[in-house]
Amino acid sequence: MGLFSWMFSWLGGGEPSSPSQPTTDRGQQPDPQHSPTPPADHGPDRTSRSTTPPRQRPRIRRFPPKRNPRLNVRSHDQQHRRNRKKASFLEVTGASPYRFARFGSQTGRYLDFSRDGDDARLRDRGLPVFHTPEELAEWLGLTLNKLAWLVHRFSNGRPDSVDHAHYHFTWRKKRSGGVRLIESPKQTLKEAQVKILREILDRVPTHPAAHGFVAGRSVLTNAKSHVGQGIVVKFDLTNFYTTVSYSRVVAIFRTLGYAREAAIWLGLLTTNAVPGNMPFDRQKLYSILPYWRRHLPQGAPTSPALANLSAYHLDARLTGMARAFGADYTRYADDLTISGPETLSYALRTLIPLVEQIIRRERFQSNRSKRQVLRAHQRQVIAGVVVNVKPNVSRANLDRLKATLTNCVRMGPSTQNRDQVEDFQAHLRGRIAHVLQLNPARGEQLLAIFHRIDWRR
Repeated sequence: MGLFSWMFSWLGGGEPSSPSQPTTDRGQQPDPQHSPTPPADHGPDRTSRSTTPPRQRPRIRRFPPKRNPRLNVRSHDQQHRRNRKKASFLEVTGASPYRFARFGSQTGRYLDFSRDGDDARLRDRGLPVFHTPEELAEWLGLTLNKLAWLVHRFSNGRPDSVDHAHYHFTWRKKRSGGVRLIESPKQTLKEAQVKILREILDRVPTHPAAHGFVAGRSVLTNAKSHVGQGIVVKFDLTNFYTTVSYSRVVAIFRTLGYAREAAIWLGLLTTNAVPGNMPFDRQKLYSILPYWRRHLPQGAPTSPALANLSAYHLDARLTGMARAFGADYTRYADDLTISGPETLSYALRTLIPLVEQIIRRERFQSNRSKRQVLRAHQRQVIAGVVVNVKPNVSRANLDRLKATLTNCVRMGPSTQNRDQVEDFQAHLRGRIAHVLQLNPARGEQLLAIFHRIDWRR
């Protein structure tokens, strides 16, 4: 009977009444000599846990772990971010604090987004300091109304039609299939973007693994890290520029230290959303979708720098992962390359899924159709540069360029501009400069043919 009573009380049923056990009044303790005893050798005594009234049991309250500010080296930055978040939602009673301030429809008050900047951080980095649209317009040398016109302030951030847009739109076919939209800014917007590039973005360092559109780096510096490697793994990012959204661009300017109001206007100046009557290929209906939301326009001078900054965490994570495998990592625009010794091939089943996972986590998209694994006995080409023995130009591209230049001498350059390039002379000169950088001897031969071309034909 003792075992049954102990199990019944442990399950929460209390102690059953027994004819041999005297009944007691409510609140009166039973006689100890009649109380059942728990069996021996059946684990710890659980009787005390069950007989405690529920209201007397201690409640377990869970609190977040406390951090010692003396031991937390980032406590100052965290406190500053909290203060910026609180100040970014400051409501102002009365008149608007500045022109084009946002109005809170639920509270009936204006929202002041100009007080949460970090001027000290901006000055330390040598960046211009401004908080409101008036100050930004003055820095750009524009009137406030013209600045509002550039960002389509009065049409919900999107142009009403192609004629009212501040970009020239051109559809171009990709070599791998599909089409790409080139968005070239018009003169007024281009001047504003160039000023933002020269005086803000160019002063922000990019990750060492990024070699595209960075001063002092090129396809040559990108290729040198992978010369003579036993195995080369190439990845490609799909729609690199359009993947970078407006919110990510605003976050970049916020990270630099700009107030929310200034970051919003800078983000509007450097991103674009196509108008509703934008023409596109009817056979490729979904080609317009990546350009519908606000994105980095391919063709704007600020887009390469902002794309590199948005991929900073991607470069940092892939660099650390490559080092863990004993490999090297670089990125040239949307081309990602990881190379290492021949023993790296044994880890490909682990390395490739990890790279794909990191790309997705950083909100980019990988083009699996362009992923390649190149070994030492194959021709290893990275961003148009052969890296098997030394950085060099592929023989096919070299022969193709030489044939084009020779035909320009014989039949005139107008007969060779099949893609209708706007400045064909500068286009050929740039291709020769690429060869000169990698193979000076062959580049001089091509340059001699170039000087024989009669550009009047």
